[in-house]
Amino acid sequence: MHRTTLFAATLIASALASAGVAGAAPGGPSRAEQVVRALEADGYHVIVNRVGTAQLSSCAVRSVQPGQTYSTTDSRGGSSPAVTVLAKTMLVDLAC
Repeated sequence: MHRTTLFAATLIASALASAGVAGAAPGGPSRAEQVVRALEADGYHVIVNRVGTAQLSSCAVRSVQPGQTYSTTDSRGGSSPAVTVLAKTMLVDLAC
């Protein structure tokens, strides 16, 4: 996992959580949805942990944490093995 991506995701989540949902545009995506979409656009599989029963548009992001990274190592034909990342996971905690 890239530290800058994790740092950026954490920074975005903390900024959005402190801003609350009051500033969300009606009818547009919620801040929680924006965080999830941004992580998915960066290639992450996102797992959402949600506390509460409100709609996603009313949820606040409480934390963003790295999950499991799946990779494979190919040591054929070269001096150093090649590592290929197959999947990256981020965990997003929401309070609804």
